[in-house]
This record gives sequence, C-alpha cells and structure tokens, in this order.
Amino acid sequence: MVSAYLERWLEEVRTTPGLTALEDRDEVRNVLLDDALRALPLLGGSAGHVVDVGSGGGTPGIPLAANVPERSFTLLEAERRKCAFLERVTADLPNVTVVWGRAEEQPTDAFGVALAKALAKPPVATELCLPLVAPGGTAILWLAESADRAPVAAVAALLGGTLEDDVDGLVVLRKLRPTPPGFPRRPGVAKKRPLA
Repeated sequence: MVSAYLERWLEEVRTTPGLTALEDRDEVRNVLLDDALRALPLLGGSAGHVVDVGSGGGTPGIPLAANVPERSFTLLEAERRKCAFLERVTADLPNVTVVWGRAEEQPTDAFGVALAKALAKPPVATELCLPLVAPGGTAILWLAESADRAPVAAVAALLGGTLEDDVDGLVVLRKLRPTPPGFPRRPGVAKKRPLA
C-alpha cells in the first residue's frame, strides 16, 4: 500500500501546477522520493514528533511518514494553496498533520526532529529549524556537497546546537540546550539578515 500511495503522490506533485518544475517521472522519483528516503536511518537518532519545515509538495515529510507510520509528522507550509494540496494528499496518512504557518511562529523546543530540504540557504534553514527542536533532538538539512558547513555550525552554536554529523549531503544538527532568548526572530528576518 505504501508504494502505491507514494506513486500516486508523486504523480499528483508532478501534475499539479506550482509544486515542482520537474517533469520527467524518473527525475521526480529521484529528487522527491529517493532523496527524501536517504534520511530514514537518521530519524532513529531522536525520538518524538517530526516536522517538515517548508514542506511544499510534501518532500521529505510524506515519503518518510509513509515509511515510518509509528511516528507523528507535521508538514509545515506557509503557502495556503500548498497546504490545501498537502491536506488532500495526506488524508490517508493518519500520522500526518498539516499546519499552515511560518517556522518563526511555531512553538520552540517542541519537536524531536526538524527536516529541511530546499527550504533556504543553509544558515537560514538552520535558524528556521533548530529553534523548533527540543534539547536532545535533531535538525536534518539536505545540503549540496559544495555548501560551506562553517556558517551552519556557527548558527547552530548560537541557537544551542552543534553540527553532529554530515553524511552524503545530509547534515545532522543536535540541539544541546533550549532555544536562547530572542529566537526565533520575527518572520522574514532570518532571510533578510542571516546570522552567518
């Protein structure tokens, strides 16, 4: 059932305007499904609820939620139209909740894992995700091999975390302490004035 469900989801993402510029079915599968599933082994490093920040068409959250039905997932998306799509395509996934909102407006220190794939530049994605994670939890970022890890590590340290692992473009940030006062900053500030 999971594979049939994910096949339908991929086709919905591919054919719904505004969700992906990818058209080739194999490329859609590779970028949206196979790449998301690379994080499966990393989810075991932290317990608790998982949030996919800037979920868009549902990757990486939907493929991971379909493969880990015992974990609760939140798909967080700021665009109402994309939320409507996510609500429709996750109706058959009881472990998934869709939230319309921005990362900066969500409760801090609340999730076990935060995911970000193609959300923003790496330091900005770090600032948007790490405050959501409780101490002991992780943020997992999909980064290009060429992306500079030093700014990510610097932002993580400011937010009570550390760069724990970097495996094949998946960077794991461990939250060590509660989110410090002053974070998250107001919506949009992280992109306008990055910390690093």
